[in-house]
Amino acid sequence: MKLTTTFTRLALGSAIMLASLGSVQAQEDEVKIGFIVKKPEQAWFINEQEAATAAGEELGFEVVRLGGEDGQEVLSAIDNLYSQGAEGFVICPPDVRLGPAIMNRAEQYGMKVVTVDDQFVTSSGEPMEGVPHLGMSGTKIGQQVGEAIAAEMEARGWNPEEVAALRITNNELPTAVERTDGATEALLASGFSEENIFDAPQQSTDTSGAFSAASPVLSQHGDYEHWVIYALNEESVLGGVRATEQYGLAPEDVIGVGINGSGAAFAEFSRDNPTGFHGTVAVSSTMHGRQTAEDLYRWISEGEEPPANTETSGTLMTRDNWQEVREELGL
Repeated sequence: MKLTTTFTRLALGSAIMLASLGSVQAQEDEVKIGFIVKKPEQAWFINEQEAATAAGEELGFEVVRLGGEDGQEVLSAIDNLYSQGAEGFVICPPDVRLGPAIMNRAEQYGMKVVTVDDQFVTSSGEPMEGVPHLGMSGTKIGQQVGEAIAAEMEARGWNPEEVAALRITNNELPTAVERTDGATEALLASGFSEENIFDAPQQSTDTSGAFSAASPVLSQHGDYEHWVIYALNEESVLGGVRATEQYGLAPEDVIGVGINGSGAAFAEFSRDNPTGFHGTVAVSSTMHGRQTAEDLYRWISEGEEPPANTETSGTLMTRDNWQEVREELGL
């Protein structure tokens, strides 16, 4: 009897031990990826990282969310991911010219990389090959912005010759140049005067940076009563709108159209009274986060390399339709 009991206990102990080992092995086998963004506090990037995390929970992989606001932070984040056993990462880089350095570090660790929103460039400014990318067509999105501004100007009966454009620029970021150039092209095609377009170079791609850039331009050209505003994202356009308010321009004398479709726009559309922020070309940040995370996971787990370059389109979101568009795009 004692022998049987002892054998039963040993068998039970072995089963528990094997189950434990199996559990540990399962945890070790789970794919882990990173998701690094340049502005982790911005609503767009919050949406992306949350969507990536949700995809991981559904498909069975872990997402480590990190910020990388400069080159050193990015390299530290990659080191961090490697120490945690991550096999790759999705990244929106703080500077697209960091691509070669980032890829060098990733290759040292044998990690796969997918870029989102902003694409790596080489030292000559050309897109880096061999790094899958998902983002917007900057030129097409910009053209949508310009077309939306032109349509609203016409609806308000504005004479283009008497309207000034505040173009908030960031010439260090190719994506930003594509967007503002696209908007400019569409405006000029609608009959806007090129000499009425004034640049406001921003130091940072957020509301405060745009506000600082816009204020002196408005002061220098105070003879215009009507202004239109465009930039690389809606936070920058909102900075321009805040500057027009401080300058004393009424909301009905300003047409600002941004790009993204995130919390900054939702908050503006939710205000009791309309502002000079007319709309934004909304793109699904949720889709960007989910798709890139899924693509990277399948690349790691199944060897299925993502497409070299995927471009998404946008939908004009205004105060009148923002809730419907938000639901449609899953924002």
